[in-house]
Amino acid sequence: MEDNQRRNISTITYVTLQGFGDLEEVWGILFSLFLSFYVATLCGNFLLILAVQTSTHLHTPMYFFLCHLSCVDVGYTSSITPQLLKEILSGGVTISFSACVMQLYVVGALLTVECFLLAIMSYDRYLAICWPLRYPLLMDSSTCIKLAVGSWISGFLFVGAVLIFLATLTFCGPHIIDDFFCDLFPLVKLSCTDTTMVEKVAFASSFLSLSPFLWTLLSYGCILSSILRISTSTGRYRAFSTCSSHLIVVSVFYGTMIVVYMTPPSRTTLNLNKISSLLYTVLTPLLNPLVYSLRNKDVQIALKKGVKLLFVKATRIVTKCAV
Repeated sequence: MEDNQRRNISTITYVTLQGFGDLEEVWGILFSLFLSFYVATLCGNFLLILAVQTSTHLHTPMYFFLCHLSCVDVGYTSSITPQLLKEILSGGVTISFSACVMQLYVVGALLTVECFLLAIMSYDRYLAICWPLRYPLLMDSSTCIKLAVGSWISGFLFVGAVLIFLATLTFCGPHIIDDFFCDLFPLVKLSCTDTTMVEKVAFASSFLSLSPFLWTLLSYGCILSSILRISTSTGRYRAFSTCSSHLIVVSVFYGTMIVVYMTPPSRTTLNLNKISSLLYTVLTPLLNPLVYSLRNKDVQIALKKGVKLLFVKATRIVTKCAV
């Protein structure tokens, strides 16, 4: 009897993302706000990459990983924000179920890559502060490339494992997802089969993918211990200033991620998760270049040179076209 019922179940082929449809009276404000955030995020991250590439003073492991972090930020915010803007204009958007799963995979994988990159950057700061004499040997260009490639591969493998279990479910509706992008728990709620195993695997995967957070805490614990052993206040300030920008980014990113992915799904937490998701998908990608540029004079100088170089090249192109 149960087999016959499962055969009669029609799997859904599309989903409707409600986004912020319940805030139609302020759609103009939301659209302008998120559009300005998105444009600023793209400009900020691309300018930061340009500054690092054009300044030899910034050709260091920390800024090498920061460029990868900017690429990740541009990637997952571009996978979400354009669709979010469309949802605000129309009060929701309908996409195919396969596109929804693909968005889940891309966003989840890139967020996991960011977790690994942040952990590597904290380890880089640990080596620079606690082992300054051995730092050039321990963090050479070959090691940096291997760590960066490993982060990208690990991120996509972690989320791919979750999708394998997700593929065992049957999705029969409803077609509506009360969120602004295809996140895991709202998507699982559309299943008409037992989702206990998938939820357990997803919860366990959250611990595994956020395990770099423990490495980050360990690195900063060692950094703090090393800083406290410095005799002068000036020396302690200089040591702490080298990792303060990264510490701010880590705090904001993991703070919102823990609220969303380490909290078991329920009706009361979905609205909170939607708001928290906005922080790490829209605001954090904008925060990264702002923090690193506003708190670092070398980056500010490199940004000015990079913008000037870009302006000169653009002027030359326009002049040639005019001629």
